[in-house]
Amino acid sequence: MRLIPIYTWTKGVRNFGLRRRKFSKQPWAQGMILLVCVIVAMLLANLPFTKEAYHTLLETRLSLFFKIPGGNDIWFPKGMTVESFINDILMTVFFFTVGLEIRREMMNGELSSVKKAMMPVIAAFGGVAVPALIFVIINHGTAAASGWGIPTATDIAFAVGIMSILGDKVPVALKVFLTALAIADDLIAILVVALFYGGEINFVLLGIALVLVVILLIMNRLGEKRPWFYFIPAMVIWALFYYAGIHSTMSGVVMAFLIPMKARYNEAYFDRKRVQYIKRIKEFKGIASTAAEFPNGPQRLCLRRLSDISVGSIPMGLRLEHALGPWVNFLIMPLFALANAGVEIPDFSYFNVFHVDPALGGVSMGIFLGLFLGKPLGISLASFIAVKLHAGEMPANASWKTLIAVACLGGIGFTMSIFVDTLSFGDQAPDVMYKLRDMGKVAVLLGSLCSGLVGSLLIALIHRLEKKA
Repeated sequence: MRLIPIYTWTKGVRNFGLRRRKFSKQPWAQGMILLVCVIVAMLLANLPFTKEAYHTLLETRLSLFFKIPGGNDIWFPKGMTVESFINDILMTVFFFTVGLEIRREMMNGELSSVKKAMMPVIAAFGGVAVPALIFVIINHGTAAASGWGIPTATDIAFAVGIMSILGDKVPVALKVFLTALAIADDLIAILVVALFYGGEINFVLLGIALVLVVILLIMNRLGEKRPWFYFIPAMVIWALFYYAGIHSTMSGVVMAFLIPMKARYNEAYFDRKRVQYIKRIKEFKGIASTAAEFPNGPQRLCLRRLSDISVGSIPMGLRLEHALGPWVNFLIMPLFALANAGVEIPDFSYFNVFHVDPALGGVSMGIFLGLFLGKPLGISLASFIAVKLHAGEMPANASWKTLIAVACLGGIGFTMSIFVDTLSFGDQAPDVMYKLRDMGKVAVLLGSLCSGLVGSLLIALIHRLEKKA
């Protein structure tokens, strides 16, 4: 047997690591991984030799069990399974990073001023209102009526990924416009979930959570910037939200808006300390017994202190967003897709999105048309009104044809739409609820797929026509 030299093996490992890092930095990488996870989840949920194990794994209980002598047994968190762990705990981290991103954009980005924010925010409201209206018209008075929030969201990962693949076919200003729109859309979706898709509210627990929030807000105002002073209360607030009837993921958004966005050290302090420690490092050169060694003991102390000051010069919110980003994009979101996109398809009628059941309503039609037609119609119409009323400015170097084509990408609802679907129809009997949710997920996938394909084709076609002209 031929032995592979160790240097060849280590070189292969290094090359794989480089390729992995290069792939993860591509703007389309997250969307590609999510798409693969959707396909895998659908296969696991429908193949005869995997579907039982797939559903058994998702329903496995993860709660801690406490035996109370002479009393009732206690499970914490109550009712926690693998699926709810992903949807209630891991998705809290996702919403936390979304909240950090929204807050960053509101402070220094595309939502930082009224002039910058008006156009994408108005367009986002149009892209929420029209799909919801279409769904309500189709499903008013049926068992599916409460699912109106499903087709109202835009998935930023897929939308940005497709635009990056299209390259210069999409004007830079329109890429910024759709990104800002998706961020505003996420904020609206968060409000929709908080206001309309919670359970019965326990006001005592909610009141305790609000007291903690106020305490953290005061700590923020007083200048407290140590992470642990926010991390431990965040876990308590999550538990209070979980048992209070407010969806626990909303605690992530609340905490994101409490995290300090000012650095511990300002620019002048950093510059002064940087000069001092670099000077000391040069002065300490050669004073140790191992003169050739760098860094020697005193130099290492200076470097560690300089490193601490460098970290403290970056706001906590930006550090957390940077640190959590890869985990959210390449672990939490794929796990969410694997756990929630696995719809068991008993027959092909699930793919007939235009079927209306007299009892269940047209949940598939409402979601599909809401995403595929309602999103681009709402975004385009709201943008047109904003420009005509001088409430917003048309993105630079963009025509109305290109804006409408890009608006079609707003119909890619995937992540948030599926998340809202998992919260919907709780007022129905369990068998009806699960059927509506499964039909809704299929409609979300089909609507998102069609929106992405049509939007991409329209952008490419319009670019070619405008280039010829």
